[in-house]
Amino acid sequence: MLVVYPDGYDKSWADGRGASPADRRHLDDVGFLVALAAKLVHDFDIAPGHVFATGMSNGGFMSNRLACDRADIFAAVAPVAGTLGVGVTCNPSRPVSVLEAHGTADPLVPFNGGAVRGRGGLSHSISVASLVDRWRAVDGCQGDPSAAELPDVGDGTMVHLFDSSSCAAGTEVISYQIDNGGHTWPGGRQYLPKAVIGATTRAFDGSQVIAQFFATHGRD
Repeated sequence: MLVVYPDGYDKSWADGRGASPADRRHLDDVGFLVALAAKLVHDFDIAPGHVFATGMSNGGFMSNRLACDRADIFAAVAPVAGTLGVGVTCNPSRPVSVLEAHGTADPLVPFNGGAVRGRGGLSHSISVASLVDRWRAVDGCQGDPSAAELPDVGDGTMVHLFDSSSCAAGTEVISYQIDNGGHTWPGGRQYLPKAVIGATTRAFDGSQVIAQFFATHGRD
């Protein structure tokens, strides 16, 4: 698996909410990332159906926007601590597999949607439930998702896994609800105090889970 870490303008992405530095400059980050993907596919002989995107916070919002705008390019996305901006258009051209992870105690991007205050100003996000419902509808998922709990590791968080696998074109929608989790990467470092960003769950390794998800959700 080839992993690339693109660098957005002023450490931000134009995800459509209008609040990030990149959005305020009206940059075409969708176009930039599609062009980058095309170059990587060409230079490294990557199968076109095996291009994916993940990110946290603004990067999570951007991952969702890529799936909304260019489902022909991105076979699966994995947004962490990011949903979609209220009013952001999302009409994917085809089904996309989605894995999302979000803490219920996220103080920056509310789990239930609402005001998001970033460096660029105020924006509003949809809830995690609305995001999951949207992707389930896009992917034509049948029935209710299965539900499971990950083992309690004693860090004050509890992780609920909701899996919709009966979806069109072999797609899947997975949601990791991290009870008491903050604005953090699962299994990652506690980059700021809990009083500022909330807790980091140790119940699963987000990077490993996402890599495995991408490895099994390419398009042939």
